[in-house]
Amino acid sequence: MSPIHFTFTSTFMLGLTGLALNRSHLLSALICLEGMMLSLFIAIALWSSTMNSSSCSLAPMILLTFSACEASSGLALLVAATRTHGSDQLKNLNLLQC
Repeated sequence: MSPIHFTFTSTFMLGLTGLALNRSHLLSALICLEGMMLSLFIAIALWSSTMNSSSCSLAPMILLTFSACEASSGLALLVAATRTHGSDQLKNLNLLQC
């Protein structure tokens, strides 16, 4: 495994580990998701540049578009949860607790 592949794999795994283990705040979960998406974007951008194909060059832009949509919907959920519940702690966002 080359050092570049190891870097992107470890970056993605660190984001996934942070998402799985740090479940206290919604903002930290959104930051971990954004880190995972950015590592995927950079990896796909480098992959498409090494392929030198015009059909592969559109994939990073599509992924970046989906990442921006995910970030905007996540921030909208964060603002809505903070306004209704007073904080972004995930233990307060359980809908089954009445």
